Amino acid sequence: MRRGPWLYLAPALILLITFTYVPVANMLWYSFHKWDGLDVHMTPAGFGNYVRVLTDEQYWRVFLVSLYYLAASFAQIAIALYFAVVLSYNVRFKNLFKGILFFPYLLNGVAVGFVFLYLFQPGGTLDTMLRALGLGEHTRYWLGDPDIANLSLAGTSVWRFTGLNFVLFLGAIQSIPGEIYEAAEIDGANRWHQFRHIIVPGIRRIISLSFILAISGSLAVFEIPFIMTGGANGTRTFVVQAYQTAFQFRQIGLASAMAVVLLLIVLLVTWVQRRILPDDEVSLS
Repeated sequence: MRRGPWLYLAPALILLITFTYVPVANMLWYSFHKWDGLDVHMTPAGFGNYVRVLTDEQYWRVFLVSLYYLAASFAQIAIALYFAVVLSYNVRFKNLFKGILFFPYLLNGVAVGFVFLYLFQPGGTLDTMLRALGLGEHTRYWLGDPDIANLSLAGTSVWRFTGLNFVLFLGAIQSIPGEIYEAAEIDGANRWHQFRHIIVPGIRRIISLSFILAISGSLAVFEIPFIMTGGANGTRTFVVQAYQTAFQFRQIGLASAMAVVLLLIVLLVTWVQRRILPDDEVSLS
């Protein structure tokens, strides 16, 4: 009987170990070697790859690009929270708006990249709309101008991922007992008071989770800049840099060290955030 639970867990554990822990162990092993991915033998490099990642400007400077996506992540959290609160009440066509907000998240990242390539092309859809509204007479190079390319890509990220935060917030808000709202209305609480004293404390864990996902996601952005610009015009993120290092320049060991550094940074940021915002029990009753 004691073996019963392990038999049920065995398939999931085998998949987890095979496709998660074994690749991570291999990545750690590669990071201490010089290897082009093709040669049978690997040359030991010690901590040389890590020293290069942490001291060479071209490898850590790309982290500055993540600041655009970090700001975009906070914007999408604010937008998602606003619509989740509004649509948690009885409003007309709320199911339609729920679908509209969540639909972009269902799309494949490659498809989103190609759609926005047409949107941002010079003289394309966006320029035409702005001229029709009288907001712009000159053609802008949304993806070609280094000053606005990252803003364009970050805006694409907001459009695609707002739906995920929206669903998380909406589900958490709907889990709050309705009796609490009724009691608050009897006591004279308006919508703002309900949001501040009922909704925010009630979904505190989900808000904390969203910030963790926002920070880790902004550090690991890959699909949108890789598909839309290939990292050109100052849009190269750390993950795009690691990809190019591994598969274009055939430096598997160095790219593995970059991946390990990114993993450690994400874990450190998550730990710091959990220390600042501990996951306390929330009770509204």
